[in-house]
Amino acid sequence: MARLILFNKPYDVLSQFTDTRSPSPRSTLSDFIEVPGVYPAGRLDRDSEGLLLLTDDGRLQARIADPKFKMAKTYLVQVEGEPGAVALEALRKGVTLKDGLTRPAECALIADPQLWPRDPPVRFRKSVPDTWLRLAIREGRNRQVRRMTAAVGHPTLRLVRWSVGDWTLDGLAPGEWRELPV
Repeated sequence: MARLILFNKPYDVLSQFTDTRSPSPRSTLSDFIEVPGVYPAGRLDRDSEGLLLLTDDGRLQARIADPKFKMAKTYLVQVEGEPGAVALEALRKGVTLKDGLTRPAECALIADPQLWPRDPPVRFRKSVPDTWLRLAIREGRNRQVRRMTAAVGHPTLRLVRWSVGDWTLDGLAPGEWRELPV
C-alpha cells in the first residue's frame, strides 16, 4: 500500500532530506520526518511555507507534481501594496514571465487568514500596506507565484501553500505531519 504524508513545511526548511552545503547545513525534511522511503512530490522553496506532500509511490508522485495532470495548488499570498482590478485580472488571465505566459490562475482578495507567526516575521512597513490573496495555479514553474505577483507590481512578502488538489494543510501546525491512506 502506498504511503502519503502531508507535511506543514516551516519557513527556512529545504524540501529535501539532506543538505550538501558546508560548513553549516540548513534545516531539511529529515529534521522533522523519520519515515524511510518517502520523497517529496514536487517542491516548496526554502522561503515558502505550507503543504508539502511526500509519498513512496512513483506514479502518485508524478500525478501530484507533473503539470500535465493540472492538479491545482492553492496558495495564501501576502503581497506588498493593494492590488487593484487590473492586477487581479492579469493574474486571472495569465502573466508573461521571462519563460513565457503562465496559465490562468484563480485569484481573489481575502481577509488576513490569521496564520501562525512566521520566524523571522515578515518585515512591516507603516507606509506600505499589504494584502492577502488566494491564488490557485495548475503548473509549477520555478518561483512562479512570486514572479507572477512581482510582474503585476505587488511583490510577495509571505507565501503559504494551503492545498494541493483535495489535500489541505488544515489542522497541521508548522513542522507537523500526518499520514493518510491512499
